[in-house]
Amino acid sequence: MPVVKISASRRVTIPKEILKALGFREGQWVEVTRRNGVIVIKPLDTADLDDVLTSADKASLRRGLAQVKGGESISWDQVKKRLKL
Repeated sequence: MPVVKISASRRVTIPKEILKALGFREGQWVEVTRRNGVIVIKPLDTADLDDVLTSADKASLRRGLAQVKGGESISWDQVKKRLKL
């Protein structure tokens, strides 16, 4: 049984052979809980944005992020008005 150390930033390296055997992949989101004094790490079934977004969606998202980073924003009331909500 592998033994690992908890780092100062609370990180734990899970041995590669364990991750591979359980089908975990790099970048995957997991849920971490405790049950009966044991840490439980469970994979989350989330969609990868690359599998969901079209090229146009990705471009729109990049433009929006650039606007937010550049300090451009509008109020929620303005959003509702533009969307006619």
